[in-house]
Amino acid sequence: MTEPQVWTLIGVFAAMMFGMLTIVSTLFVRVLRVEIGSLRTEMTSRIDNLDRDVQALVKHTFGIDRG
Repeated sequence: MTEPQVWTLIGVFAAMMFGMLTIVSTLFVRVLRVEIGSLRTEMTSRIDNLDRDVQALVKHTFGIDRG
């Protein structure tokens, strides 16, 4: 192979690697955002349930209605 062909192959390989890196990082960020969003939703739901349970216990134990 001649020198221009080698440089062309190096350029094509570099472009393919850069494109693959871009796609993989974009997909990773997208998945990470979805997972963090679902974790946030689940934790909010659990905290709301915990708050409801604590309010019920306080009302039952002390006869006090907080809120």
